[in-house]
Amino acid sequence: MPPCLSGRFGVVVPVDFLSTLENRWSYAFAFGAIAQHMVTLIIDDRNPLPFTLPPSLKVFVYMVSAVKVGVACMPLFTCLSTPHHLLGGVLGLLYSLYWFSLQVYELRWCSGSTVNKGGLRDYLLAHEWLLDVQHLLCFGFLVCRFGFLIVEDILIRLKKHNKQEEVKAQYKYVQRLLQRPADRSVEKSWFQKNMYEWDPYFKFPTRIISTVVLCFFCLYLMVLIEQVVSSFTISELYELENIFTDVLNLTDYSKHLNYFEYTWYVSSACALFSSVVHISSVLVYYRRHIKFMWAGEKINLLRNYKPSPTISLGGLLNYSGYQIAFTVWGYLLVHLAMFVGGLVFVYTVISPIRTYGFLPWLKDLFIFLANFFVLLAVMGLQRMFLYMFFLQDKNSPTDEDKPLALNNRKAFHNVNYFLFFFNTIFGFMSCVMRLMKSAAVGLMLLPRIERAIMPQGFEKYDRSYCTWLGMIITDHHHSNPVLVCFCHLLLEHTLFRVGVYGRSHQKSEFPATERARARWLLMYTLVRNPKLILLRKQAKQNRKDTEFAFAWAVSHTS
Repeated sequence: MPPCLSGRFGVVVPVDFLSTLENRWSYAFAFGAIAQHMVTLIIDDRNPLPFTLPPSLKVFVYMVSAVKVGVACMPLFTCLSTPHHLLGGVLGLLYSLYWFSLQVYELRWCSGSTVNKGGLRDYLLAHEWLLDVQHLLCFGFLVCRFGFLIVEDILIRLKKHNKQEEVKAQYKYVQRLLQRPADRSVEKSWFQKNMYEWDPYFKFPTRIISTVVLCFFCLYLMVLIEQVVSSFTISELYELENIFTDVLNLTDYSKHLNYFEYTWYVSSACALFSSVVHISSVLVYYRRHIKFMWAGEKINLLRNYKPSPTISLGGLLNYSGYQIAFTVWGYLLVHLAMFVGGLVFVYTVISPIRTYGFLPWLKDLFIFLANFFVLLAVMGLQRMFLYMFFLQDKNSPTDEDKPLALNNRKAFHNVNYFLFFFNTIFGFMSCVMRLMKSAAVGLMLLPRIERAIMPQGFEKYDRSYCTWLGMIITDHHHSNPVLVCFCHLLLEHTLFRVGVYGRSHQKSEFPATERARARWLLMYTLVRNPKLILLRKQAKQNRKDTEFAFAWAVSHTS
């Protein structure tokens, strides 16, 4: 009797982030069920150990906390990934139903008994049901999903339901590549041209779907906690109005507090909208970059920066955690920056207009910005004079612009000499504007790790962007549809030949026939893909013949 499992032990795989495309939304909602624990790992510093470590070893506390969350939630993912759907469905249903019942019990009978109507902690507990909404939704979805898996597996076992094999997305993608392009291009809408175009032959991997969903859930929790804390703080500040009015003689305390309150909520809404756009852009940029890699068009950074396999694989491991952390911290930092900018706008625009009127404010603004407007006018006149007097006329009336050819050279040299000193002053103002623009753009792009915020030439020092590139490269090497289909066909052909040779112990075809068939397939592939001719090893030896073959193939396939 052979040993169990052929002498090998079984390794439990909770989720395959690399190549699986099944149960993507189930995995995403399973991660959504633990979103609160993810936020706790970021903002909380509780010690899960029975003893206290010194501050220099606090990183081990975070590592143990992360392992604790992973072990507690591992059964959900294991039950989803197991090929034994009946066993996984039953165990997953029991586990998710236990957590769902526990959340409902705690929300219904335990939340009200701990609220004493005093202090920030009790104020948070009073709004705890808002934190548990997404938990209940996720666990409810998982309960239904595991129930569906159980029913489906039972029907298959009873022969009342045929299991239909789904054609994989990689096969559909390659099948479309082998088809001739349509003669007429389909007209696209504005949304498809500028925002997003759905591709039925492309599927986002489980890692991207889970990361995006978890980012939304973590953002919801962070915004909710922030708004509850800010609401409590503002209500406490309103209760102190009499103290500030009588003791400190602040007669406009209520007005200034209103400015702060409205600015805080408006900036929060703007930061939330910005974060939602950034999270949604992850899907757009991932599909764009991975398709560029599939088509052989490398991203700009990859032409000068080639990460090692270790760094690329590390990017795959780090991406999801980086994206979630950057989303949460990016929202907080962008919110604070928008809040400060909103206060500056309120106290420089709204408050003076309410106090002195619009016309006095406009007069002061004109005096303050007069020098700036003069500089803009000078720069505009400079461009106009350059166009009118120092550029030669168009070569043809149909040209869009004048050629870059000087006219009136002596006058140009004199103007260039006198503007040399003035442009030094203007350069100082441009330096300040460049600093402000760079800070604003860098702050807005902080959550978007798919874009480098470092200047050109220093992108490799942006660790988060290198993480994104490493993840894209690893995905390209392990989930390229053409490579996956080729490996499947090669494996299927190998297994078929092994089976045939095992039964007959003799070849089904003569060597000459096999060689002719292989050459025919090679010729057909090169004719359909002329660029491959230049990449062959014989191309360097027979350069002229290769160029002739390439030209012939292009002329006969165009």
